[in-house]
This record gives sequence, structure tokens and C-alpha cells, in this order.
Amino acid sequence: MYKTLQFEKSDRIAVLTINRPEALNALNSAVIAELEQAVTELEQDRDLGAVIITGAGRSFVAGADIGEQRPLDLEGGRRWGQRGSALLRRIEKLPVPTIAAVNGFALGGGCELAMACDIILASEKAKFGQPEVGLGITPGFSGTQRLPRRVGAARAKELIFSGRMIKADEALAIGLADQIFAPEALLDGALAMARSFTKNAPIAVRYAKACIDRGLQVDIDDGIAVENELFAMCFATDDQKEGMTAFLEKRPASFRDR
Repeated sequence: MYKTLQFEKSDRIAVLTINRPEALNALNSAVIAELEQAVTELEQDRDLGAVIITGAGRSFVAGADIGEQRPLDLEGGRRWGQRGSALLRRIEKLPVPTIAAVNGFALGGGCELAMACDIILASEKAKFGQPEVGLGITPGFSGTQRLPRRVGAARAKELIFSGRMIKADEALAIGLADQIFAPEALLDGALAMARSFTKNAPIAVRYAKACIDRGLQVDIDDGIAVENELFAMCFATDDQKEGMTAFLEKRPASFRDR
């Protein structure tokens, strides 16, 4: 079905691998189209618990395809940026937890893709950056918006204005990456984290993500109101009854996502 992606799912965890290693998994129109198709599948999957996005070979995503971008005019650039930003926003808005397993270069659109995920896990060999200004453009897939939200405005400006590439340890120190793994342990680490999410009540996990994401866009009083409503809605679920009953009975809970 896919030519530039590998799409696997097991135990409610989907693993999406961008598979264009000969081009360091650079995002061209074919990859974007297949990512759009894959995200549609994820959006429609009612049995989905978590998503991991990674890259094949020695790169996560080394950016957007420069050869495809070079001939664009103003309108072409606008359409390309809007398409990429819309795709990453859809990934960001998936109701389940998403993990970027960054195994190598995450530059430009690759860094932007990683930042659209809830959590960024990095290989010790990972390298991050937004080098677009060296090509005569700004970040185009919402990097100017997500990077300052992750690392603060001043650090984001320094990284974007300089186009500087940083290693995994610096990414961890500034809050761009959340954990670092040996290269051979990265995917196992991402799977272990995903399983720690999927063992819990699915509705509660989705509501918790919604509380956080929606709350960050409003003032704290409105955010608390969001939490209060979704907290209350948990008590209308079978999973709440099962979770609390299992706790009192000192046995593992058996959640049914309802």
C-alpha cells in the first residue's frame, strides 16, 4: 500500500516509519501524500492507543526535499507550507499519545515533525535543527510556532536565526528532546513508553491529552474548566468503574474503552 512508509500496528500501538533512506527520509510530495493517508487511517482507528513515528536508516527526517522546493513561486510556497503545516497539525491533534523516536537527523521539516508529537525520544546520534534561513526561507511547517513553545522564545530565535544544528544532549538540556537512548535501544524504549500508556484506561488517557492540549491554549481558569468537565465525563464510563473496583479489589484492571 505504501511506498515511502512502513505502517505496522500491534497491541494498539501503531509504528509509522518514514522509509526513504536514500534521501535521508526527506519530505517530498510523495512522502507527504502517504503521511496524509496514514494519518487518515490513524484518525479513523477506534482501537488505537498510541503512535510512534520514526525513520528508516540513519535519519529521522533530514528536512523537506530541496529539489522539489527550489522552483516554487510565491503561491507554490504558500501551498507547500500550508499543506505541511496542516498535516503536522493533524498529527498533533490525534487523540492518542504520539512519540517521535528520532534516530538521526531531524532537520527542518524533520524537527517540525518531531515537535508535532507529544514526546520526543532521541538516539544518542540524533541531531536537531531548523537550518532554513541558510536556504533563504523561514521554517515552513510551523517550526517558528512550536520551537519557542518547547524551548522558550530566546533559545528558539537563536537556533532559527543561526540555523545551528544541535546534538541530542543539548536538545535534552533545552527541553527539545525528552529522553536519550543508545541507538539500538531507541525503538524498544519508545515501545516500552507506548505500552505504559496503553495499559491504562483509554478514555482517561485521551481526555488527559485533551485537557493538556486545550488548556495550554487558554488562561488557567478556562483550562481548569476544561479539566473539570472531562474529569466529570470519566465517571460516565465503564472504565472508571472497572479501574476503581480493580484498585479496591487489589487486582489488575481490564479496561474496555467504554
